[in-house]
Amino acid sequence: MIDIKLLRSDKERFYNSCRARGFDLNILDEFFSLDLKWRENLKILNTYKHDKNIITADISSLVKKGENIDNLKLEVEKINKKISLLEEEQNDIESKRNELARLIPNLLAEDVPICKGDENSKLVRYVGNARVFKDDIENFREGSGNSKDYTVIDKKPVDHQTLMEKYNLADIERAGKIAGSRFYFLKNRLFKLELALINYGVDFLSQRNFTVMEPPFMINYASMSGATDIETFKESLYKIEGDDLYLIATAEHPLASMLSGEILEESELPLRVSGVSPCFRREAGAHGRDTKGIFRVHQFNKIEQFIYCRPEESWDFFDELVKNSEDIYKSLGLPYRIVNICSGDLGSLAAKKYDIEVWYPSQGKFREVVSASNDTDYQARSLNIRYRAKDGNKFAHTLNSTAIATERVLVAIMENFQEDDYIKVPDVLVPYTGFSRIGMDDI
Repeated sequence: MIDIKLLRSDKERFYNSCRARGFDLNILDEFFSLDLKWRENLKILNTYKHDKNIITADISSLVKKGENIDNLKLEVEKINKKISLLEEEQNDIESKRNELARLIPNLLAEDVPICKGDENSKLVRYVGNARVFKDDIENFREGSGNSKDYTVIDKKPVDHQTLMEKYNLADIERAGKIAGSRFYFLKNRLFKLELALINYGVDFLSQRNFTVMEPPFMINYASMSGATDIETFKESLYKIEGDDLYLIATAEHPLASMLSGEILEESELPLRVSGVSPCFRREAGAHGRDTKGIFRVHQFNKIEQFIYCRPEESWDFFDELVKNSEDIYKSLGLPYRIVNICSGDLGSLAAKKYDIEVWYPSQGKFREVVSASNDTDYQARSLNIRYRAKDGNKFAHTLNSTAIATERVLVAIMENFQEDDYIKVPDVLVPYTGFSRIGMDDI
């Protein structure tokens, strides 16, 4: 939720920010209209209460003197009725105003690119040496800022579904029989590779001062609506019939709401936590996209980074989260780029978001594997997460970033490290897998 005081004090900046997001400015207009009426009523209420206090003092004085107070008592009754009616109106206005405030998105950071769609997001940097099929060179050069760090290959890379079938790594057909589309049985060395990714990610973040945990895989409505824009997210969620519970779409949501309603000591900040969990998404808006394989599925495993911190430190911690994720993909040897997501493609909570996108050779394009966001105090206000500062309680800032979304990383490994008769396992994962390749001999 937005800071209403900040909204009042910097109207023009909020109008510009909302306009850049493509947000309905009529909602802002209505908010300010209600807020003006609320403040006018507040002045009138204070006047009524002031008048009542004066009359009450006069009554007290007259009682001591033994004089008649009937007329003054009638005046107090009239004022009480006015106060009661105005307070009822005021509560209604405040409720409507606050509902509108919850719809208003976070204030954009100054360096967010202003544009409508994700195709206009700004390249921050490209890292690695991609294997690029000769027909995809133009796509790669355009997506990497004309980088020359790539190797041309003459043979079209095999897609990951074909590789999974070739090496007996998954059974999508039987999963479809029991659960429908976008589910899978992960098998043999690919399943072991997924476990290796998870264990590697846990060790990696533990060494960087994160408390690693497994969160609840379900969350109630109040917690979910505080942690995210649930009305926008609702179509992607699985609701538990008969209960006030949803399957989590990301560990970010239970990690964020874990401290809802609490006041932390300033000495506890920054608080770094990481959640390892399955994630469940209906993918309602993805009809017809990525229908084959395991790139876009209803259930996947993910390691999430989350930080609570003081406001003045949040942009430094944003850089830290991005660096953590970058270092993971560097260590895996995967070529990637970082993009600064444009205003029209940002969710309402984020002031700024970076995506890390890995190059997928068979697709001939970069695809998202990481999203890192600074939600400033927006999420903490919705969840009422504060800390004790020397000059009073303040709202914390919250930040989140994917570390590893295992299914997408498995696809990236299969596509980037495929050879004619085997898939090479990244060196950093070999101590976790106990094998360095996946081939025909392993079926």
